[in-house]
Amino acid sequence: MRNFKTEGIIIKRRNFKDSDRVLTVLTKTHGKIYVKATGVRKINSRRAGHIELLNHSILSLYKGNAFPILTEATTINNFSGIKSSLADIGLSLHLCELVDGLCPENQENTRVFMLLKDALSRMAEGVDNASIINEFETQILSILGYSSDLKQAYVVDTQDFIENILERKLKTQRIFAKLQ
Repeated sequence: MRNFKTEGIIIKRRNFKDSDRVLTVLTKTHGKIYVKATGVRKINSRRAGHIELLNHSILSLYKGNAFPILTEATTINNFSGIKSSLADIGLSLHLCELVDGLCPENQENTRVFMLLKDALSRMAEGVDNASIINEFETQILSILGYSSDLKQAYVVDTQDFIENILERKLKTQRIFAKLQ
């Protein structure tokens, strides 16, 4: 089957050529995938609003040679409560950075998808962000199988533990710490 539909959250995007974008999408059924969205940077693109960062959307895709190609998109939830505050945007992008760094490509993980969707929904409702972030970090490590390492190391600071796994510093924390 060359065409397929999937539900996903846009966790990263980068410009490609003149009018295209390459999206990193955490999907419910295919895991983390890269999608080529042709022509979405044009002014008259109907799909551009549906594939903004942090949007939860239904994507219709066509299996291309390198990446699946976006043919249609519909927004389920744009988490507008998050997008009204710069601090909330920064914290939600931190969650997306964790998912992007820790999750492998093309491996279905419905639990991580539901964890991210739930965390973003709670942030949009105005629940305490610090507890959401801490809970998310602990749960994603547990889901991905790092919980035994976490317990053995008696780690209280999950961010240092995650940075050791990724073998690099987290970018979003440094950027948004300067803004506060």
